[in-house]
Amino acid sequence: MRDIQSEQDTRNIPLKRVGVSDIQYPIRVMDRKSGTQRTIAKINMYVDLPKEFRGTHMSRFLEVLNRHRCNMSIKNIENVLDDMKRVLKASESHIEVRFPYFILKKAPVSGIESFMSYQCAFLASKKEKMDFVLEVQTPVHNLCPCSKSISKYGAHNQRGIVIIKVRMKKLVWIEEIVEIAEKSSSAPLYSLLKREDEKFITEKAYENPRFVEDVVRNATLMLTKDSRITYFSVEAKNYESIHNHNAYAFYESYKNENTK
Repeated sequence: MRDIQSEQDTRNIPLKRVGVSDIQYPIRVMDRKSGTQRTIAKINMYVDLPKEFRGTHMSRFLEVLNRHRCNMSIKNIENVLDDMKRVLKASESHIEVRFPYFILKKAPVSGIESFMSYQCAFLASKKEKMDFVLEVQTPVHNLCPCSKSISKYGAHNQRGIVIIKVRMKKLVWIEEIVEIAEKSSSAPLYSLLKREDEKFITEKAYENPRFVEDVVRNATLMLTKDSRITYFSVEAKNYESIHNHNAYAFYESYKNENTK
């Protein structure tokens, strides 16, 4: 049959990324407590396309994904990228794997257990060397220091999100990133709380007021001390409860300049 994608293109324009996006796919990822856990990912897969080729072969991306479906882990992601380059005859490959990750958490007083979900991503590319970034989004609870200072009764609270991205030279667990984000904020979130837990969390947040700037700086101090991490960024956003806008702060650090 005629292979139209491989026919010569005369427009002389190489493309940086071509491929498939928004693939809904079941995967297994590494779990610090249980070994692995099953989840559903949304996956983007791309390669570069030289100027002389009209198109790429989309079905081959799915063939690669099928071969690695049981091991979509940090340790195996480079093999996926190498497979993409080989099968699609490309010099550069990229993959983005976004998925909900579940952690079983105990309420602080009652001890009742419930699952919390965290949006995570593996963001990886390879030309000669692989570049891998782990992204973890952690929902948190923050109480406004200014509101606490000026108010006669209580202080306004808001849910927030802390997005941490890291490059690493040794394995950093998703759970560890979640812990850093939660410790940097006024209080963690839980799916299920009894009244005694609500009291504890409310009082804990009141005793630990945090601006988004505080959250980012607190997380930065902890990430800077971790010798496994060569690069990180911290992004914090509070969904304001008394404003029609959100509060935002960001920081990034190249701890090792060779990782740029």
